[in-house]
Amino acid sequence: MSKTIECPICGGDVSLANDTIQGELIECQDCGTELEVTNLNPIKLAEAPQEEEDWGE
Repeated sequence: MSKTIECPICGGDVSLANDTIQGELIECQDCGTELEVTNLNPIKLAEAPQEEEDWGE
């Protein structure tokens, strides 16, 4: 069984497994945006931060 929540970017449906944890990254099937679970109660999603190159630093 899974939960469905609205994508904050495109408004599409994003399915979350029952064992989803805070900080987990999930891809929206509609727009392809990588989303991060920022809160579990209530469930909130936000666009995941983009990884920056560290250039060996």
